Amino acid sequence: MTVSSATGPRFSQILGVGGYRPERVVPNSELVEAMDSSDQWIQERSGIKTRHRAADDESVIDMAVAASREALAYAGLEASVIDTIILATVSHPFQTPAAAPEVAARLGLTCAAFDISAACAGYCYGVALASDLVRGGTAKHVLVIGVEKLSDFTDPADRSTGFLFGDGAGAAVIGPSETQGIYPTVWGSDGTHRDAITQRESWIEVRDRDLAWPTITMQGQTVFRWAVWSMAKKAQEALDAAGVRADELAAFIPHQANMRIIDAMIKTLHLPPEIPVARDIETTANTSAASVPLAMERMLREGTIERGGLALQIGFGAGLVYAAQVVRIP
Repeated sequence: MTVSSATGPRFSQILGVGGYRPERVVPNSELVEAMDSSDQWIQERSGIKTRHRAADDESVIDMAVAASREALAYAGLEASVIDTIILATVSHPFQTPAAAPEVAARLGLTCAAFDISAACAGYCYGVALASDLVRGGTAKHVLVIGVEKLSDFTDPADRSTGFLFGDGAGAAVIGPSETQGIYPTVWGSDGTHRDAITQRESWIEVRDRDLAWPTITMQGQTVFRWAVWSMAKKAQEALDAAGVRADELAAFIPHQANMRIIDAMIKTLHLPPEIPVARDIETTANTSAASVPLAMERMLREGTIERGGLALQIGFGAGLVYAAQVVRIP
């Protein structure tokens, strides 16, 4: 008996992107007293001036739905065409159920829906998975969402993280294409450095030792060195995998972790000065899985990048994990 396998199009592409930033804007001045710091110190250390904070009653799911609607509108598609949802997050407060099925329900869908946890690389992981699902014929249109409410897991007195994180959501619709729109992904992990960025205690420790609510902690210098010395190399590998030179890019969209890391990556990659680089971190801070799509959404909305050009995007963070790929700007 012959079993036929599903087949899909040769290529996939990003059809639309959308973003959601909570209404409340929090400047550095509101945070400095709790961590015994200053606005100048935060800006010099990270490049961050402000960040968005979700309302107390605003959830990861609320933000994900808002960004998804924007992405669908950009693509000119109805939600009914979506047959898979991949939601990347580390801040959904439930171990189970996942956030993605509820997002699907809010959009009027009963499609396949699941969460992935790959920290700040989560969106780029999702893009890789979505592209393979489309090209393999398992799905036709995949909604990829990166969303975080990191304010729920931030210690305001921690000088290494209290100023770093913001809330928000970014989304992309990925579908079939006649030409290549998503190039090979370079991804990986180094679990030997799991303590570099981690939740302070496990949920079991919180329960058994009657500890306070766990927050995210980070070994700043370890992460900085790893990102500066290792991630530029992975970004270059993604360019090589795509057969693209740095000077052929229309944009560079790195994870918005730290302005100094971004500047170091630009230098290592020898990016020409005329190529637009995402610097969304200045007013959005580090939104982990939402970082890359939010940065692309801003650049498109503000008209700083050319539609149809090639962008190099890379996410990296807790795990330690990373993923980079060249994509065509929708």
